[in-house]
Amino acid sequence: MSDQANIILSVNNIEVIYDHVILVLKGVSLEVPEGEIVALLGANGAGKSTTLKAISNLLKAERGDTTKGSIEFQGTRVEKLNPAELVKMGVVQVMEGRHCFEHLTIEENLLTGAYTRKGGRKVINESLEMVYEYFPRLKQRRGTMAGFTSGGEQQMAAIGRALMANPTMILLDEPSMGLAPMLVEEIFEIVKKLNEQEGVSVLLAEQNTNIALAYSNYGYIMENGRVVMDGSAKELGENEDVKEFYLGMSSEGRKSFRDAKHYKRRKRWL
Repeated sequence: MSDQANIILSVNNIEVIYDHVILVLKGVSLEVPEGEIVALLGANGAGKSTTLKAISNLLKAERGDTTKGSIEFQGTRVEKLNPAELVKMGVVQVMEGRHCFEHLTIEENLLTGAYTRKGGRKVINESLEMVYEYFPRLKQRRGTMAGFTSGGEQQMAAIGRALMANPTMILLDEPSMGLAPMLVEEIFEIVKKLNEQEGVSVLLAEQNTNIALAYSNYGYIMENGRVVMDGSAKELGENEDVKEFYLGMSSEGRKSFRDAKHYKRRKRWL
């Protein structure tokens, strides 16, 4: 990554241990330049979600702890802050699996994201209108209990709720999970607009490598708790190993699962 870039988030050689014994992340380092979308790629269990939780300090709830390394946001060490303090600094995580309050309406869910905001009702109403501009479907469903809305609408509500906190950076965990391809594209288009128009930096953990690289500036590939490759989205998209093992393509064309399943022995970067 370019030295000239204004780095908003810097993760330096962190290790994460669960239950005092299980080593999950092993020396993970990454950077997010201000105003960019950076993708954290890899299969299920690679350590992507744990990396996001380490940054947002949500590990303690799962008996996890960052035992080595450092995490800096806008030049300030943040690994010892609690999640609420981080939200006030501008770092908000959208958790995997949407996590809406099912018995609250869509609008009530959105308003829960504004609990750290100052400036009274006027500021909150302005943020609410901004969210409805980006997610017109939520405006139509604003009075509906979240539990009665679709998975796509709940994912939109989860991102909208994060926006209500007026974030500088969003940590977005598996936004495509369980959604139809058309909805996935719609959500990624909105994330791209938020990035371009509101200047929100995004660190995106995603199994769907194809769509993640299409909307990102830069990417890191994780395996078994380590970063094994990084590069611009264009470079990763053109890399033969990435095409074969993550996009299901190679120079000979599409690979079958039977052909790809022995990839661990053949990867050139391991």
